[in-house]
This record gives sequence, structure tokens and C-alpha cells, in this order.
Amino acid sequence: MRVVTIVQARTASSRLPGKVLLPIGDETVLDIVVSRCRRIRDTHELVVATSNNPQDVPIIDHVSARGIEVFAGSESDVLDRFYSAAIAYQADAVVRITADCPMLDPDVSSRVVARFLQGDCDYASNIKPPTFPDGLDTEVVSISALEQAFEKATLPSHREHVTPYIWQNPDKFRLANIESAVDLSHLRWTLDNADDLQLMREISRRLHVPFSSASLNDFLQLWETDTDLATMSSTSQRNESLEAQMKSEG
Repeated sequence: MRVVTIVQARTASSRLPGKVLLPIGDETVLDIVVSRCRRIRDTHELVVATSNNPQDVPIIDHVSARGIEVFAGSESDVLDRFYSAAIAYQADAVVRITADCPMLDPDVSSRVVARFLQGDCDYASNIKPPTFPDGLDTEVVSISALEQAFEKATLPSHREHVTPYIWQNPDKFRLANIESAVDLSHLRWTLDNADDLQLMREISRRLHVPFSSASLNDFLQLWETDTDLATMSSTSQRNESLEAQMKSEG
């Protein structure tokens, strides 16, 4: 089975424009995410999927210069972009990662892939329900399930966020989830605004290892010893925009 990791990236962001190309330490956010994704086990290809909007040309240039595969597709219909990228790279299954997660843990993501590869599900994740920190979100979906979503999903939230059509239809798809031994879902380690960026840069400064190679345990140990870090964390809620969009759709 050919498993392709697709990293969703764009420069447009109402709260922190161009965030994926901003630096944390000596690397950009996108470089850190790609480095982490390359360490996810049992995957065969990595592609950065951005939009064909001219404002995302800097992303295309950035990853192309580093020899990273890049695919440009629809800006608003991200489901179309993902499905088209999956077809272009002959994926049997897709690992979905968003580029605003520079604290992603490859071992956690590898557990999600391993769960999917057991062969008894169409979709595996660590977010239904979430027990890992926000920012470690990983989803793996079969190409057949992605194709069904692409052909049948009509709600804006389904098209923009790629997978809701799948996990909202458990009668149509076999779903699986992995959980943390300890519930860490209250921790918010994703990059959404300037406060998040400041927090991650401070974490990078205090780590005893490079930020891009730090593990979940490294982050947790720092969080426990440097208790002031929690006061710097943003109060934004997990999947805030998705939840608001689904609520407006009724």
C-alpha cells in the first residue's frame, strides 16, 4: 500500500499572515513540519499541497528549492486539492497534516498510520476523540473514502476541511482512533496567532535539543519544569473555525 503524506499549507491567514514561512529558531515553520513528517514510519512520499493563488507562489518556490514535492490546487476547495494531489501521486492512502503544527510528533503520527494499516478501517486519527495536544493532529484516510467524500460532500465545511464528511458518516465509513495513555487534549500547541508564535519561539530557546527534532516527551518535560510557558499559551479553542462553520450550517 502506497501511503502519501500531504501537508496542507497556505500563506493566507487572517490572524497570522504567512505563518508557515515564519522562522522558529533557524528553520521556517514549514521546514520543521516537513522534517517531522519525513520521520513518520510506513509512508512512501511527502507532498506539500498549496493553492494555485499567486500569493502562495512563495510556498511553491520555498519547497521546490529544497527538493520537496509540491502540488498546487484549489484554494477554497481543499478537499479537491487533497484528492487531486492523492491521484497525482498515486496514493492508496493519505496522511493529512496541516502546516501550522510544528510540534507534531512523528511517533504519534506513526501510531495512527500503523492503526490504519491494520486493514479494518477507512479512516484513522488521533482526534475522534482528541487525547493528544492540539497540534499533534494526524488523520489517515483511504483513497476510496477520500474519493467518496470528493464526489458526494457538498457542505462548505466538508470541502474546506477535507475529512468531516468521512467522520460525520460512521454508517458509510469504518472509523478508528488512537488515544494517549494520559489525556493531554487541554494542551494547545498549534500555530494560529502571534501569541502562539511567541510561545513556540520561547520553547525553541529553552529546549536542550533542536526544535525540529524534539519529541512529545521533550516538550512535556519542558512544560512541566518551566511552568510559566502555560501562561503564554493562547486561549483559542481546538478547531474553533470548523466548529463555528458547522454550527452556521445547522
